[in-house]
Amino acid sequence: MENHKERLVQLNRSLTAGHNICSSEGFLTDFPPILKTSFETNGVGLIVCLQGHFSFSLNQKDFQAQAGETLFIPENSTFRALQSTNDLKIFILIYKTDTLRNIMGNLVVSMYLYMKFVPEPCYVWNTGEEAEVIRYMHLLNSTLHTENDSFNLYEQKLLLLALTHRLCSIYNRKLVAKLDSIGHKNEIFMRLIQLIEQHYTQKRSVDFYADKLCLSPKYLSALSKSICGYTVQELVFKSIICKSISLLKNTQKNIQEISNDLHFPNASYFGTFFRKQTGLSPQQFRKSMTF
Repeated sequence: MENHKERLVQLNRSLTAGHNICSSEGFLTDFPPILKTSFETNGVGLIVCLQGHFSFSLNQKDFQAQAGETLFIPENSTFRALQSTNDLKIFILIYKTDTLRNIMGNLVVSMYLYMKFVPEPCYVWNTGEEAEVIRYMHLLNSTLHTENDSFNLYEQKLLLLALTHRLCSIYNRKLVAKLDSIGHKNEIFMRLIQLIEQHYTQKRSVDFYADKLCLSPKYLSALSKSICGYTVQELVFKSIICKSISLLKNTQKNIQEISNDLHFPNASYFGTFFRKQTGLSPQQFRKSMTF
């Protein structure tokens, strides 16, 4: 696009229409109008600030970002740009992660959980990798206006996957650096989330996770319940359901194949589990997605 005014208009259109990928496609000197209202993000977002500074509201709390910092927006958040300086230069990208979940598991969910349970959410910081993130964004932009064939769509998916892995890596490193300041119970809980992310498709017993953390199952479940309102087993089950829904929505795998992927004894056992958790059988859920 020729200039930032055209990019601003195009980004506003994309956000209003709810496109899967909404990119500024270069730097902007202002926020699009829709982001100056309370905007519900149906995806992951990031805003890299190259120059100037801006204030914003995220999930009813006010923050600021300045040159050299990156703002991370978790899924299903409420964002509103408040004020910005006249010399502002920012890159914006907001994208949906549904099509990536069958590959990524719950990494993005884990990022959200971390943000929710750390006393002071890490929404903004200088990662030291702003230039690398912008390179990913430029590569992604190059796919947005080419022929919409299967090769282009696959390239988009791979670039989004690479970028999301980079963001998760950055965020996890930041959290590790904060562990000493967030309290022992929260530290245990975050390590539990990491373990669930690694093992939930095969290990479902509280005993397994308690053993890994050198704690009693009763204490670990009580700790988890006190922090997030769910027991360890409920968190594991939620992870399995999240993965199941992703596979049902975003792949052509049949129920037996999904059952195998999630290490259920058979498709019938998986169907019973899925119905108990969601109120629908896997077939009913997949059929409901076609309407």
